[in-house]
Amino acid sequence: MLKLIIRSMRLKQWTKNVFILAALVFDRQLNNLDALINTLIGMLLFCLLSSSVYLINDMVDIQADLKHPSKKHRPIASGKLPMPIALITALALSLSSLVLSYWLSPTFAIIGGVYFILNLAYSKWLKNIPIIDVLVIACGFVLRVAAGVFIIGVERFSPWLYVVTTLLALYLGFGKRRAELTLLAQEANQHRRVLDGYSIPFLDQLITIVSSTTIIAYSLYTFTAPSLPENHVMMLTIPFVLYGIFRYLFIISVKKSGGAPEEIVLTDWPLQLSIFFWGICVIVIFYSNQISSIFQ
Repeated sequence: MLKLIIRSMRLKQWTKNVFILAALVFDRQLNNLDALINTLIGMLLFCLLSSSVYLINDMVDIQADLKHPSKKHRPIASGKLPMPIALITALALSLSSLVLSYWLSPTFAIIGGVYFILNLAYSKWLKNIPIIDVLVIACGFVLRVAAGVFIIGVERFSPWLYVVTTLLALYLGFGKRRAELTLLAQEANQHRRVLDGYSIPFLDQLITIVSSTTIIAYSLYTFTAPSLPENHVMMLTIPFVLYGIFRYLFIISVKKSGGAPEEIVLTDWPLQLSIFFWGICVIVIFYSNQISSIFQ
C-alpha cells in the first residue's frame, strides 16, 4: 500500500520545485548555511504539498484517466489505491506541510496556501478552460519562485526572473498540450476536455511567441539586471538557454514526445547537459570570489 501511495505522490514531479532554489542561487546566498537549510526545508514542504494536490487531482480525474492509454494504470484510476486512503493521505500531506510552512515563514505558508487553493480550482474547473489552464500552471511556477524569495529574504533578486519563469512555464505548458494533442489524436477531448479548445497550428503559434519572448526576456536580464556583474559576463549563459529551448521544441515537434516535461528533464541527456553547463556557468559567475578563495 505504501508503494502505491508513493507512486501516487508522483515523486518525478518534485523536480518542478527546484524553482524554489532560484532566490538562493541568484541572490548569491548559496554559501549562507542558514538560508540553504531553510530553502531545502521549504522545498521539501512544497514537494509534500504538491503531492497532496496530485492525489486530489487523480481522485477528481479518475473517470478521464480510465480512458487514457497510460494514466489508466495509475494506482487510483486502476483501483489499486482505495479512494478513502488517498483522501486521508492528501489531507495529511496538505495540513502538515502548511502548518510546518508557517513555522518556517508565515509568508511562505500563505504562498503555499494560495498554491494549494489555486490547484484545487484548477483540478475542478480551470483545467477545462483553454489558455487559462496553462496560465494557472505558469502561476504555480511563479509561486514557487516567490516562496523561495520569502523564505530567506533577498537583496539582489531581479524581477526579471519572475518574467523569465512565467514565460518558460508557458512554453513548457503549451508544449505539453501539443504533445498530448499529438499523442491522443482524434480522441484527445475524451481524455482531457480542454484539448478540444486547442489545435496544432494554434499551439505552434503560442509556442513560437512564448519561446521567443523567453529568449528575449532572459537575454535582457543578463545585461540589464543591476545585481549582475558589470562586465555582462552573464550573457555567456544565453547559448545554453537557447539550446535548451530548441531541444525541447525538437522533442515535441520532431520526436512527438514531451507530454511529461519532468520525465524529459530526467531522461533526455542533451537537455540535461545544457542545464548542467548553464548551472555551472551561473555558479562560477556568481560565486567566483568564493571559489577562488578556496584554492588560495
